[in-house]
Amino acid sequence: MNSNTFRLAALAVAAGPVALLAVVPAHAAPATPTTGGEGRASAVVLRTGLDVSLLNKSVQVPLKVTLNEVTAPASARKTALSVNVDGVDGGAPVSVLRADVATANATVDEHRAEGYTDLAKAKIHVPGLPVLSLIEVEKVTSKAVCETGEKPVAESNVLGHVAVLGKKVTLSAGGPTRVTVPGVGEVSLDLSKTVTTERTAAATALQLKVSVNPLNLNVAEVEGEVTLAEATCETPKAPKTPEEPKTPEEPGSADGGSTGGDGGTSGGDVKTQTGSDTGTAPTEANLAETGGSSTTPYIAGGAALLLAVGAGATVLARRRGSSQS
Repeated sequence: MNSNTFRLAALAVAAGPVALLAVVPAHAAPATPTTGGEGRASAVVLRTGLDVSLLNKSVQVPLKVTLNEVTAPASARKTALSVNVDGVDGGAPVSVLRADVATANATVDEHRAEGYTDLAKAKIHVPGLPVLSLIEVEKVTSKAVCETGEKPVAESNVLGHVAVLGKKVTLSAGGPTRVTVPGVGEVSLDLSKTVTTERTAAATALQLKVSVNPLNLNVAEVEGEVTLAEATCETPKAPKTPEEPKTPEEPGSADGGSTGGDGGTSGGDVKTQTGSDTGTAPTEANLAETGGSSTTPYIAGGAALLLAVGAGATVLARRRGSSQS
């Protein structure tokens, strides 16, 4: 074997591991975007929490009634105009509420949640007062809006006249309004209550505290609360921004690794790839960058084979040189 043949064999041995390593590309897994949480909204036209005592409190009947109560994330709308209950007034049905308009609406999407109620020309009755209305309202509305990136908003309005136990009243936002009717009872009204936080809002047009004992006959004593036109909401959480995939580092840029003149790799890189360091283990992306993967044993075997071929070529060349001399 002449000198040119020997050099070609040596170059093949040195270039073999580099060629095998080059076919193992480094890949970074793309980040998976995370969606935000759903918002919430609710609305109700009427809610009662009353205790009805009949026959000198010998019989007590809870009167819990709701009209047009809706909730979201599943957007919903109800428009029932009346609600009746049985068994609290001598067995006869009681018309608790009648109205020309009674709407509750709750909507939610990924950016906005809204609850809305609208009640117009409504009369509310309780057992023991079949003719006299507990309260009459011309029009009341409540609205709660929670939008991503915005401050929640809650508002309610009482429009037109309000009559309690047959008396027209002027409501004040400064505190509860009390209406007392001798021989009938007392009603306390809170006007337009609104509450907002960083992510929620709630609005109530009217809230009544009721204590009624018609003519002090103990035929029907009614105590409790009545809520008109309530709306609530909770802001949807904004979706999280997906993380950018990390760019793999260039091979050989890590500290502690150097390439010698004979094409070999120093022991520092080998220690890092095998995880024998006591520090933090390298990430999967870094292993791919430095060549560490499940194909490493095959690469090492190929390199050993090429080294054996080169060594054999060298021995053969020397023998031929000796025989010629």
